Amino acid sequence: MPSKTVTVGSSVGLHARPAGTIAAAAAGLDVPVTLALVGGDPVDAGSALMIMTLGAGAGTEVVVESDDAAAVETIAALVEADLDAE
Repeated sequence: MPSKTVTVGSSVGLHARPAGTIAAAAAGLDVPVTLALVGGDPVDAGSALMIMTLGAGAGTEVVVESDDAAAVETIAALVEADLDAE
């Protein structure tokens, strides 16, 4: 299964705004995508609430996984981005 480890780019971590953006993108994909802290249990990337339960702060490494490599790249790019920048 394709996976990629990326670093959280949002300055305050994966709180409500970035989690919502990531969840909306994941929900729009045709395949399940999960996020997990390195060595931790995966959560559904299509759920903002589940993403927030990771407690991933800025600079935390997160593993993005899916059966679809393009979906992994799409969600990984969002996790790495500073989604709090306006």
